[in-house]
Amino acid sequence: MNETNRSASWSAGRSAELYGIEDWGQGYFSVSPNGRLLVRPEGEGEGEIDLLDVVEGLGERDLSPPLLIRFSDILAHRLKTLREAFAIAIAENDYRGSYLAAYPIKVNQQRPVVEEIFRYGTEYDFGLEVGSKPELLAVMALTGGSSERLIVCNGFKDDGYIEAAILAAKLGRRIVPIVEDFGEVRLILKHALKHEVVPSIGVRVKLASQGAGRWKGSAGEKSKFGLFVSEILQMVELLSAHDMLGALQLVHCHPGSQIHDIDRLKDAIGELGHVYAELIRLGAPLQYVDVGGGLGVDYDGSRTSSESSMNYTLEEYAREVVYRLGSVCDECEVPHPTIVSESGRAIAAYQTVLVFNVLGSAGPRTTYPDPFPVPAGLTRREDVPQPIRDLVFAYEAVDEGRLVECYHDAARAREEALNLFNLGYLTLELRGLAEQLFWATCARVQDRSRELDEVPEELDSLDEILSETYFCNFSVFQSLPDAWAIDQVFPIMPIHRLEEEPTRRAVLADVTCDSDGKIDRFVDGHSTIELHELDSESEYYLGVFLVGAYQEALGDLHNLFGDTHVIHVRLHEEGGWWIEEVVEGDTAREVLGYMQYDAERLQPLLARDCELAVREGRMTVADTRMLMRFYHAELSGYTYLEADG
Repeated sequence: MNETNRSASWSAGRSAELYGIEDWGQGYFSVSPNGRLLVRPEGEGEGEIDLLDVVEGLGERDLSPPLLIRFSDILAHRLKTLREAFAIAIAENDYRGSYLAAYPIKVNQQRPVVEEIFRYGTEYDFGLEVGSKPELLAVMALTGGSSERLIVCNGFKDDGYIEAAILAAKLGRRIVPIVEDFGEVRLILKHALKHEVVPSIGVRVKLASQGAGRWKGSAGEKSKFGLFVSEILQMVELLSAHDMLGALQLVHCHPGSQIHDIDRLKDAIGELGHVYAELIRLGAPLQYVDVGGGLGVDYDGSRTSSESSMNYTLEEYAREVVYRLGSVCDECEVPHPTIVSESGRAIAAYQTVLVFNVLGSAGPRTTYPDPFPVPAGLTRREDVPQPIRDLVFAYEAVDEGRLVECYHDAARAREEALNLFNLGYLTLELRGLAEQLFWATCARVQDRSRELDEVPEELDSLDEILSETYFCNFSVFQSLPDAWAIDQVFPIMPIHRLEEEPTRRAVLADVTCDSDGKIDRFVDGHSTIELHELDSESEYYLGVFLVGAYQEALGDLHNLFGDTHVIHVRLHEEGGWWIEEVVEGDTAREVLGYMQYDAERLQPLLARDCELAVREGRMTVADTRMLMRFYHAELSGYTYLEADG
């Protein structure tokens, strides 16, 4: 099929296939017939939001990209879906316990997110998990009036952390501090006696079962947290000696984050179930088995055991947890406990989309016009070196029958031209011509190869060779730190023009001055992404999806690019969307303050130099007044690039 026919036959549906929306989107995203990215906050149910319409609407409210857009209704739907999966598994397996989720706020500690999850989880009695004293102090206040909701306290604990948990229990909170280190048991006993409280206590087990994926070290005998079985037995003896064994209410494990292989989970749950049963036999009146986190998110949509995917579904996860725990309990003839999971990633990831505009592009295709205007009579000139002649011949000889040959000839001639330049036998002008001829030949070969039924393997590298760099208005380090730090892939695609065929391949570069500030790994396994040619008359917007988990909490201030604008968007009952909350992004003044620069001191320093410039005749008073107004305005402005004016 030739290029014209391919373009004519392109459709929004083909774009949906190209970017794999149905594979990673879980029904929350689709493409409209007119090429717009649609958000479906209730999955495949009723209600759609045009993402470009939201971005343009925010622009009318002076909120420019980059934008972090949270769809609150997706959070509610994720909690509902999680609850339903376990309810079905409990019914199918005749499980005689119940299920609770405890959202670990470290996944996304932003107050609006935590409050929304807590509010949406009310009808399911879902709780929260904290991993530090500051997180606990926040949750103690946020959970007022909901004393029946579970609070799980993980992480290493000092005296103040333990006392805060005990005081929360005295206040009436349903709180369970998890013993991660044996010394924490003594601190719990100390403050329980001091405040005359009988607490609920949990213990994390160091499982022998290994985890899987990047965080497999969370489980196993070398894991950072938890007690060995021998230490748990000592803990039982210590609690019994203080007549406090009845306080041991929960047994916990953490098989890892983003578990991609379901077999690792099966082993962990089986082992944890037997620890639970044995502690019941020893007299501990356990009520809860907390299976920790690990429920994955299929970032690349491959449904495999790759680290960015998962080889199971939410429903299979729930069935395995319920079945294996229930089987152990039946075998050991002990009560079925309440199952608790800390599935933060699976709850929070889908709700948030990062949207940014593309500022411009650079790359081989920008260095020559097409067709390339070969200077008349160039190859007949005696002063033109042979490599330049060979490049002209390769360019002009490109046709379907000689694509590989012409590509090889051009590559060899270019190398010879560079060698001549390095030896001083080629002028800068001729080197520039050699580069243009090489790129022009590669592009012509690539264009012709698209007409073939099967592209020769030798030409596979052309997509990468000819890829462009699209410069994008965001910071990888602030908004997508996992893409930089651990090579996490996130789904990325345009949010409009999807009815058009993308004709460019690109890597994405951010606005930081760091060479690592780029994205060159995508969900399809390629190092480039297919995008549309930029139009100088209109903005081009890209969206990064599934970024609601960890990215905000881990983001940093590299180059002093701060937090982006964050907007909470809801479906309107009568159709369309409305803004529930806006959290404006950091100003330059704020990020300077984070680094201990006092803007109130900076301005007088600049004003002093302005006066010196006036005295020396380099500036007028009007010039300095304009400069100081500009400086003050920029201190109060967004840290990211904004349109002129």
